[in-house]
Amino acid sequence: MSEELESRLADWIRGIGPLQEEAMQEATVRLNSLTKPQGSLGQLEALAIQLAGISGEAYPSVRNKAVVVMAADHGVCEEGISAYPAEVTPQMAINIASGGAAVNVLARLAGAEVHCIDVGIATEVLHPNIWSRKIRWGTANLAREAAMTREEAVRAILTGAEIADELADRGIDLLATGEMGIGNTTASSAVCAVLGGIPLIQATGVGTGITEDVRRHKQAVIERALAVNAPDREDPIDVVAKVGGLEIAALAGLIIGAARRRRAVMIDGFISSAAALVAMRLAPQAVSYLLPSHLSQERGHGPLLEALGLEPPLRLEMRLGEGTGAVLGFHLAEAATRILREMATFEDAGVSRA
Repeated sequence: MSEELESRLADWIRGIGPLQEEAMQEATVRLNSLTKPQGSLGQLEALAIQLAGISGEAYPSVRNKAVVVMAADHGVCEEGISAYPAEVTPQMAINIASGGAAVNVLARLAGAEVHCIDVGIATEVLHPNIWSRKIRWGTANLAREAAMTREEAVRAILTGAEIADELADRGIDLLATGEMGIGNTTASSAVCAVLGGIPLIQATGVGTGITEDVRRHKQAVIERALAVNAPDREDPIDVVAKVGGLEIAALAGLIIGAARRRRAVMIDGFISSAAALVAMRLAPQAVSYLLPSHLSQERGHGPLLEALGLEPPLRLEMRLGEGTGAVLGFHLAEAATRILREMATFEDAGVSRA
Protein backbone atom coordinates (compact mmCIF):
# COMPACT_ATOMS: atom_id res chain seq x y z
CA MET A 1 0.00 0.00 0.00
CA SER A 2 2.81 2.42 0.85
CA GLU A 3 4.29 2.04 -2.66
CA GLU A 4 0.90 2.77 -4.23
CA LEU A 5 0.48 5.89 -2.09
CA GLU A 6 3.99 7.10 -2.90
CA SER A 7 3.25 6.58 -6.59
CA ARG A 8 0.19 8.81 -6.20
CA LEU A 9 2.31 11.43 -4.48
CA ALA A 10 4.85 11.26 -7.30
CA ASP A 11 2.02 11.97 -9.75
CA TRP A 12 1.07 15.10 -7.79
CA ILE A 13 4.67 16.29 -7.81
CA ARG A 14 5.10 15.67 -11.55
CA GLY A 15 2.04 17.85 -12.14
CA ILE A 16 3.76 20.99 -10.80
CA GLY A 17 4.74 23.25 -13.68
CA PRO A 18 7.13 26.21 -13.84
CA LEU A 19 5.99 29.80 -13.46
CA GLN A 20 4.55 31.34 -16.61
CA GLU A 21 7.30 33.54 -18.01
CA GLU A 22 5.06 35.33 -20.52
CA ALA A 23 2.67 36.48 -17.78
CA MET A 24 5.62 37.63 -15.65
CA GLN A 25 7.09 39.63 -18.54
CA GLU A 26 3.75 41.27 -19.27
CA ALA A 27 3.31 42.14 -15.59
CA THR A 28 6.82 43.64 -15.55
CA VAL A 29 6.07 45.82 -18.57
CA ARG A 30 2.85 46.96 -16.91
CA LEU A 31 4.60 47.81 -13.62
CA ASN A 32 7.26 49.79 -15.47
CA SER A 33 4.57 51.85 -17.21
CA LEU A 34 2.82 52.90 -13.99
CA THR A 35 3.06 56.41 -12.53
CA LYS A 36 6.08 55.82 -10.31
CA PRO A 37 9.84 55.42 -10.66
CA GLN A 38 10.65 51.92 -11.86
CA GLY A 39 11.08 49.47 -8.98
CA SER A 40 10.04 52.05 -6.39
CA LEU A 41 7.49 49.72 -4.80
CA GLY A 42 10.22 47.20 -4.06
CA GLN A 43 9.02 43.85 -2.81
CA LEU A 44 5.42 44.63 -3.79
CA GLU A 45 6.49 44.68 -7.43
CA ALA A 46 8.39 41.41 -7.09
CA LEU A 47 5.34 39.89 -5.41
CA ALA A 48 3.04 41.07 -8.21
CA ILE A 49 5.33 39.53 -10.83
CA GLN A 50 5.53 36.24 -8.91
CA LEU A 51 1.74 36.08 -8.56
CA ALA A 52 1.44 36.66 -12.31
CA GLY A 53 3.81 33.78 -12.96
CA ILE A 54 1.98 31.51 -10.54
CA SER A 55 -1.49 32.18 -11.91
CA GLY A 56 -0.44 32.49 -15.54
CA GLU A 57 -2.34 35.79 -15.70
CA ALA A 58 -0.57 39.11 -16.25
CA TYR A 59 -3.08 40.84 -13.97
CA PRO A 60 -3.76 38.25 -11.24
CA SER A 61 -6.41 38.47 -8.54
CA VAL A 62 -6.32 37.20 -4.96
CA ARG A 63 -9.87 38.09 -3.97
CA ASN A 64 -10.70 34.60 -2.72
CA LYS A 65 -8.38 33.67 0.14
CA ALA A 66 -8.34 30.86 2.71
CA VAL A 67 -6.15 29.86 5.62
CA VAL A 68 -5.96 26.12 6.27
CA VAL A 69 -5.29 25.24 9.90
CA MET A 70 -4.05 21.65 10.22
CA ALA A 71 -4.55 20.32 13.76
CA ALA A 72 -2.81 17.32 15.33
CA ASP A 73 -1.39 16.09 18.62
CA HIS A 74 2.16 15.03 19.47
CA GLY A 75 3.15 12.14 21.72
CA VAL A 76 6.39 13.94 22.61
CA CYS A 77 4.35 16.12 24.98
CA GLU A 78 4.90 13.26 27.44
CA GLU A 79 8.44 14.61 27.83
CA GLY A 80 7.31 17.93 29.33
CA ILE A 81 8.46 20.13 26.45
CA SER A 82 5.52 22.58 26.38
CA ALA A 83 4.08 25.21 28.68
CA TYR A 84 0.59 23.96 27.79
CA PRO A 85 -0.99 20.51 28.21
CA ALA A 86 -1.90 18.38 25.20
CA GLU A 87 -5.65 18.86 25.76
CA VAL A 88 -5.25 22.43 24.49
CA THR A 89 -5.03 21.10 20.91
CA PRO A 90 -8.69 19.97 20.65
CA GLN A 91 -9.85 22.93 22.73
CA MET A 92 -8.16 25.40 20.42
CA ALA A 93 -9.34 23.52 17.32
CA ILE A 94 -12.91 24.06 18.51
CA ASN A 95 -12.13 27.70 19.27
CA ILE A 96 -10.79 28.19 15.74
CA ALA A 97 -13.77 26.36 14.22
CA SER A 98 -16.07 28.61 16.27
CA GLY A 99 -14.37 31.79 15.04
CA GLY A 100 -12.84 32.87 18.35
CA ALA A 101 -9.08 32.60 17.77
CA ALA A 102 -6.61 35.26 16.64
CA VAL A 103 -6.46 33.73 13.17
CA ASN A 104 -10.22 34.16 12.82
CA VAL A 105 -10.07 37.84 13.76
CA LEU A 106 -7.28 38.54 11.29
CA ALA A 107 -8.91 36.44 8.58
CA ARG A 108 -12.15 38.40 8.91
CA LEU A 109 -10.12 41.59 8.49
CA ALA A 110 -8.54 40.16 5.33
CA GLY A 111 -11.82 38.81 3.97
CA ALA A 112 -10.48 35.25 4.12
CA GLU A 113 -12.01 31.89 4.96
CA VAL A 114 -10.65 29.75 7.81
CA HIS A 115 -10.75 25.97 7.54
CA CYS A 116 -9.71 23.83 10.53
CA ILE A 117 -8.69 20.27 9.60
CA ASP A 118 -8.33 17.42 12.11
CA VAL A 119 -5.51 15.31 10.69
CA GLY A 120 -4.40 13.81 13.99
CA ILE A 121 -6.02 15.16 17.15
CA ALA A 122 -5.68 12.50 19.86
CA THR A 123 -9.33 12.72 20.92
CA GLU A 124 -12.63 12.77 19.07
CA VAL A 125 -13.52 16.35 18.21
CA LEU A 126 -17.06 17.02 17.08
CA HIS A 127 -17.76 20.39 15.52
CA PRO A 128 -19.63 21.13 12.28
CA ASN A 129 -16.84 23.43 11.06
CA ILE A 130 -13.96 20.99 11.64
CA TRP A 131 -13.04 18.86 8.64
CA SER A 132 -12.38 15.31 9.83
CA ARG A 133 -9.37 13.92 7.95
CA LYS A 134 -7.79 12.05 10.87
CA ILE A 135 -4.84 9.89 9.87
CA ARG A 136 -4.22 8.57 13.39
CA TRP A 137 -4.94 9.62 16.99
CA GLY A 138 -1.87 11.79 17.47
CA THR A 139 1.73 10.80 16.87
CA ALA A 140 3.81 8.49 19.02
CA ASN A 141 6.48 9.93 21.32
CA LEU A 142 9.28 10.67 18.84
CA ALA A 143 11.83 10.66 21.67
CA ARG A 144 11.24 6.91 22.05
CA GLU A 145 10.08 5.69 18.63
CA ALA A 146 9.05 6.91 15.19
CA ALA A 147 6.30 9.53 15.33
CA MET A 148 4.29 7.62 12.71
CA THR A 149 4.71 5.01 10.00
CA ARG A 150 5.93 5.92 6.55
CA GLU A 151 2.50 5.06 5.12
CA GLU A 152 0.80 7.41 7.61
CA ALA A 153 3.17 10.21 6.65
CA VAL A 154 2.39 9.78 2.95
CA ARG A 155 -1.34 9.64 3.71
CA ALA A 156 -1.06 12.92 5.59
CA ILE A 157 0.83 14.55 2.70
CA LEU A 158 -1.77 13.33 0.20
CA THR A 159 -4.56 14.57 2.48
CA GLY A 160 -3.09 18.07 2.39
CA ALA A 161 -2.74 17.94 -1.40
CA GLU A 162 -6.36 16.85 -1.79
CA ILE A 163 -7.56 19.70 0.45
CA ALA A 164 -5.68 22.21 -1.71
CA ASP A 165 -7.29 20.65 -4.77
CA GLU A 166 -10.75 20.91 -3.23
CA LEU A 167 -10.28 24.55 -2.25
CA ALA A 168 -8.97 25.39 -5.74
CA ASP A 169 -12.14 23.82 -7.17
CA ARG A 170 -14.12 26.16 -4.91
CA GLY A 171 -12.38 29.17 -6.46
CA ILE A 172 -9.75 29.97 -3.83
CA ASP A 173 -6.95 32.04 -5.37
CA LEU A 174 -4.53 32.20 -2.43
CA LEU A 175 -3.91 29.81 0.46
CA ALA A 176 -2.20 30.29 3.81
CA THR A 177 -0.67 27.62 6.01
CA GLY A 178 -1.84 27.44 9.62
CA GLU A 179 -1.47 24.82 12.34
CA MET A 180 -2.56 23.88 15.84
CA GLY A 181 -0.78 21.21 17.84
CA ILE A 182 0.80 21.37 21.28
CA GLY A 183 4.37 20.08 20.92
CA ASN A 184 4.72 20.91 17.25
CA THR A 185 7.69 23.25 17.63
CA THR A 186 9.63 20.26 18.98
CA ALA A 187 8.82 18.20 15.88
CA SER A 188 9.53 21.20 13.63
CA SER A 189 12.92 21.75 15.27
CA ALA A 190 13.82 18.13 14.62
CA VAL A 191 12.71 18.38 10.98
CA CYS A 192 14.63 21.58 10.28
CA ALA A 193 17.74 20.26 12.04
CA VAL A 194 17.77 17.22 9.75
CA LEU A 195 16.53 18.66 6.44
CA GLY A 196 17.96 22.15 6.90
CA GLY A 197 21.23 21.15 8.55
CA ILE A 198 20.54 23.72 11.26
CA PRO A 199 22.33 23.15 14.62
CA LEU A 200 19.86 22.26 17.36
CA ILE A 201 20.95 25.19 19.51
CA GLN A 202 19.63 27.44 16.71
CA ALA A 203 16.67 25.26 15.79
CA THR A 204 15.19 24.87 19.28
CA GLY A 205 13.25 27.84 20.63
CA VAL A 206 10.83 28.66 23.42
CA GLY A 207 7.68 27.58 21.60
CA THR A 208 4.69 28.34 23.80
CA GLY A 209 6.82 30.39 26.19
CA ILE A 210 8.86 27.84 28.12
CA THR A 211 11.76 28.83 30.39
CA GLU A 212 15.38 28.52 29.31
CA ASP A 213 15.77 25.41 31.50
CA VAL A 214 12.84 23.75 29.75
CA ARG A 215 14.19 24.87 26.37
CA ARG A 216 17.47 23.06 27.10
CA HIS A 217 15.46 19.99 28.14
CA LYS A 218 13.50 20.27 24.89
CA GLN A 219 16.76 20.36 22.92
CA ALA A 220 17.97 17.25 24.75
CA VAL A 221 14.68 15.49 23.92
CA ILE A 222 15.19 16.30 20.23
CA GLU A 223 18.77 15.04 20.37
CA ARG A 224 17.46 11.79 21.83
CA ALA A 225 14.80 11.57 19.11
CA LEU A 226 17.38 11.95 16.37
CA ALA A 227 19.58 9.29 17.97
CA VAL A 228 16.69 6.85 18.46
CA ASN A 229 15.17 7.26 14.99
CA ALA A 230 18.20 8.08 12.79
CA PRO A 231 16.12 9.84 10.12
CA ASP A 232 17.56 9.83 6.61
CA ARG A 233 18.15 13.47 5.59
CA GLU A 234 18.06 12.43 1.92
CA ASP A 235 14.51 11.11 2.34
CA PRO A 236 12.04 13.80 3.49
CA ILE A 237 9.25 11.27 3.97
CA ASP A 238 11.45 9.27 6.33
CA VAL A 239 12.25 12.46 8.25
CA VAL A 240 8.67 13.63 8.68
CA ALA A 241 7.54 10.10 9.57
CA LYS A 242 10.18 9.57 12.25
CA VAL A 243 10.49 12.99 13.89
CA GLY A 244 7.75 15.15 12.33
CA GLY A 245 4.06 15.62 12.86
CA LEU A 246 0.82 14.91 11.05
CA GLU A 247 0.03 18.59 10.59
CA ILE A 248 3.55 19.22 9.26
CA ALA A 249 3.12 16.46 6.69
CA ALA A 250 -0.37 17.68 5.74
CA LEU A 251 0.86 21.25 5.26
CA ALA A 252 3.67 19.98 3.03
CA GLY A 253 0.99 18.25 0.98
CA LEU A 254 -1.13 21.40 0.91
CA ILE A 255 1.83 23.25 -0.67
CA ILE A 256 2.36 20.51 -3.25
CA GLY A 257 -1.34 20.38 -4.09
CA ALA A 258 -1.59 24.15 -4.38
CA ALA A 259 1.47 24.33 -6.64
CA ARG A 260 -0.02 21.67 -8.90
CA ARG A 261 -3.16 23.81 -9.20
CA ARG A 262 -1.11 27.00 -9.75
CA ARG A 263 -2.18 28.56 -6.46
CA ALA A 264 0.16 30.66 -4.32
CA VAL A 265 0.73 29.67 -0.69
CA MET A 266 1.47 32.28 1.97
CA ILE A 267 3.76 30.66 4.54
CA ASP A 268 3.26 31.44 8.23
CA GLY A 269 5.90 30.91 10.92
CA PHE A 270 8.25 28.23 12.17
CA ILE A 271 6.03 25.14 11.90
CA SER A 272 4.67 26.16 8.50
CA SER A 273 8.21 26.81 7.27
CA ALA A 274 9.30 23.35 8.45
CA ALA A 275 6.44 21.95 6.39
CA ALA A 276 7.55 24.09 3.44
CA LEU A 277 11.04 22.63 3.76
CA VAL A 278 9.57 19.12 3.57
CA ALA A 279 7.58 20.16 0.48
CA MET A 280 10.64 21.72 -1.15
CA ARG A 281 12.75 18.61 -0.55
CA LEU A 282 9.99 16.48 -2.10
CA ALA A 283 9.21 18.89 -4.95
CA PRO A 284 11.91 21.54 -5.49
CA GLN A 285 9.74 23.28 -8.08
CA ALA A 286 7.09 23.99 -5.42
CA VAL A 287 9.24 26.72 -3.81
CA SER A 288 8.31 29.09 -6.66
CA TYR A 289 4.74 29.02 -5.37
CA LEU A 290 5.66 30.05 -1.81
CA LEU A 291 5.17 33.57 -0.45
CA PRO A 292 6.90 34.40 2.85
CA SER A 293 4.90 36.49 5.32
CA HIS A 294 6.79 37.25 8.53
CA LEU A 295 9.85 36.46 10.59
CA SER A 296 8.76 34.65 13.73
CA GLN A 297 10.31 35.27 17.13
CA GLU A 298 11.06 31.52 17.26
CA ARG A 299 14.84 31.33 17.00
CA GLY A 300 14.97 28.68 14.29
CA HIS A 301 12.72 30.52 11.87
CA GLY A 302 15.37 32.80 10.37
CA PRO A 303 17.78 29.97 9.48
CA LEU A 304 14.84 27.94 8.20
CA LEU A 305 13.73 30.75 5.87
CA GLU A 306 17.33 31.03 4.64
CA ALA A 307 17.25 27.32 3.82
CA LEU A 308 14.07 27.95 1.83
CA GLY A 309 15.58 30.98 0.10
CA LEU A 310 12.72 33.21 1.31
CA GLU A 311 12.90 36.79 2.60
CA PRO A 312 9.92 37.74 4.83
CA PRO A 313 8.56 41.29 4.48
CA LEU A 314 7.09 41.53 8.01
CA ARG A 315 8.95 41.51 11.33
CA LEU A 316 6.38 41.78 14.10
CA GLU A 317 7.96 39.55 16.80
CA MET A 318 5.06 37.11 16.56
CA ARG A 319 5.20 33.43 17.58
CA LEU A 320 1.56 32.40 17.82
CA GLY A 321 1.14 30.16 14.80
CA GLU A 322 -2.40 29.32 13.62
CA GLY A 323 -1.58 31.09 10.35
CA THR A 324 -1.78 34.57 11.92
CA GLY A 325 1.32 35.98 10.22
CA ALA A 326 0.34 34.45 6.88
CA VAL A 327 -3.10 36.07 7.05
CA LEU A 328 -1.43 39.44 7.60
CA GLY A 329 0.60 38.66 4.49
CA PHE A 330 -2.67 38.38 2.53
CA HIS A 331 -2.91 42.18 2.66
CA LEU A 332 0.45 42.52 0.93
CA ALA A 333 -0.53 40.07 -1.80
CA GLU A 334 -3.77 41.91 -2.44
CA ALA A 335 -1.96 45.27 -2.43
CA ALA A 336 0.51 43.96 -5.02
CA THR A 337 -2.20 42.75 -7.37
CA ARG A 338 -4.28 45.90 -6.96
CA ILE A 339 -1.29 48.07 -7.83
CA LEU A 340 -0.88 46.04 -10.99
CA ARG A 341 -4.55 46.19 -11.94
CA GLU A 342 -5.70 49.61 -10.71
CA MET A 343 -2.82 52.08 -10.83
CA ALA A 344 -2.71 54.49 -13.78
CA THR A 345 0.03 54.41 -16.40
CA PHE A 346 1.99 57.53 -17.41
CA GLU A 347 -0.02 57.62 -20.63
CA ASP A 348 -3.40 57.20 -18.87
CA ALA A 349 -2.66 59.97 -16.38
CA GLY A 350 -0.88 62.34 -18.75
CA VAL A 351 2.21 62.35 -16.51
CA SER A 352 5.63 62.97 -18.04
CA ARG A 353 8.18 60.17 -17.76
CA ALA A 354 11.65 60.64 -16.32
